[in-house]
Amino acid sequence: MSTSCQAIPVPVTAPALGAAHRWKVLAVGVAANASFSAAANGMPTTAIWLRSGYHLSNTQLGVALGAMGLGVALTELPWGMATDRWGDRPVLLTGLLGTMLALLTLLLWITPADGSVPPLWALAAGLALVGVLGGSVNGASGRAVMRWFGAGERGFAMSIRQTAVPLGGGLGALILPSLASSYGFMPVFGALALVCGLSAFFTWRWMHEPDFSAEAATGPQNASTGVPEVMPPQPLRNRKVWRMVAAIGLLCVPQFAVLSYATVFLHDHGHLGLAAITAVMVALQAGAMVMRIWSGRHTDRHANRPAYLRGSALVALASFILLGCIAWTHAPGWLLMAAVVAAGIAVSAWHGVAYTELAMEAGGTNAGTALGMANTAVYVGLFLTPMAIPHLLAASNWPVVWWLAGLVALLTWPLFPKD
Repeated sequence: MSTSCQAIPVPVTAPALGAAHRWKVLAVGVAANASFSAAANGMPTTAIWLRSGYHLSNTQLGVALGAMGLGVALTELPWGMATDRWGDRPVLLTGLLGTMLALLTLLLWITPADGSVPPLWALAAGLALVGVLGGSVNGASGRAVMRWFGAGERGFAMSIRQTAVPLGGGLGALILPSLASSYGFMPVFGALALVCGLSAFFTWRWMHEPDFSAEAATGPQNASTGVPEVMPPQPLRNRKVWRMVAAIGLLCVPQFAVLSYATVFLHDHGHLGLAAITAVMVALQAGAMVMRIWSGRHTDRHANRPAYLRGSALVALASFILLGCIAWTHAPGWLLMAAVVAAGIAVSAWHGVAYTELAMEAGGTNAGTALGMANTAVYVGLFLTPMAIPHLLAASNWPVVWWLAGLVALLTWPLFPKD
């Protein structure tokens, strides 16, 4: 396995920048990911109002919630390859500005108004377009982190970057359900467009490639670049990369089961109201943020990323078995809430560690492609999971849904590397 993503010659397109600039780059990555996550993970928290506002059945709701994931899945790999070809800055700017325009399109033409309800195909197409454009942030910002941070701090930095997913989802869970329930979906799409526009501004201001020119080779921003990189095989021909991609994609399935349908589960099965449901989703995302940062720091210090990832699969299995058992016993609402939060945190804590391990395996010049491969697998899961759950519910019940989600987590255990 490659142990370094360093000493990568690139054209110099920005002035030499100090070591502190890498934290601005990380902040841009967090902002870009949080902006898209607010849509990708925030929109499912409005599922109850999406279902009623657009007059959808549970099956149609699954199609709408999965559409954004389909859009991302179709374009993640091209976005990642484009990032390796042209760099982070142009890809992020194109994606963020395009996402803002797609959300404004939804706001202006695909929202219920004056008794008129847009058809399902229009809603799904609009959300899929948001996914097509917003997917650019995943590989691009991750590649930037790998290029600006040294090997001894990449896990920590990448985990901070990955906190953007629960951060954006948490902010979405805090704000979007209230907007949707009180004012409809025009302000929902407007708020999401605004944060994408702000992130695009900070990307334009701060996102630059590291300067690896001879003149800057001894500068503080290149303090970690003295060792030539041992180039691994191209990601598309690297079996270890493909195993990691499969593991990452599968372990996201139970995560998306919680993010997509926890609000429906708590409302329909637990008979909980808006305040309780919002509290659960915000607590879940806040806990995921804390655990992602802790996981990155822990694995950097102990150099145990493979063991941590295999352990994460087993912890996720246990948490979903417990959630299913609590749902089976018709437990009180507070216990259902606690079980959902615990399962959601358990299946969300590992992301930064896994993406760091994947990028290290692929090598710095191919990190965008490898991350694009992983995110394709992830968002295939985001597309399929919400579509599958209504059919599982029709054939069984909520406990079975959660137990099957745990089984999917178990399937990832042998796929993660042993060392």
